[in-house]
Amino acid sequence: MSKYLLNKFLYTVDRDPELVERYRTDPVATVERWEAEYANRLLNCVGGEATTWLAFDDTERAALAGHDYPKLFELGAHPFLTLTLFIGMFERDYPEPLGFQLEYARRVSHVPMPYPDIST
Repeated sequence: MSKYLLNKFLYTVDRDPELVERYRTDPVATVERWEAEYANRLLNCVGGEATTWLAFDDTERAALAGHDYPKLFELGAHPFLTLTLFIGMFERDYPEPLGFQLEYARRVSHVPMPYPDIST
């Protein structure tokens, strides 16, 4: 398990409107493509330097592919990253302002304090 890689996925997808929409409509293919093309690419690196060892485990891959943000939260993904990405994807589906944020809070309310460790 790699909280770093979960957070890297959330961070990079959230900053690309095309990836956000692709992840919204086809999460399984987006996670597969992102893992193959982006997971081992070093961020902010000139010259295309890459690593070769990063990969999601089955639990992480399933949570990402299923838009399962409560599970991502439990796995230690940073709550700010999950919230901002999923607001961008799903807030439009709610008829009232803050609708998704209230749903997010309700769905992660079972997680006791202190919250899961988000350090990487």
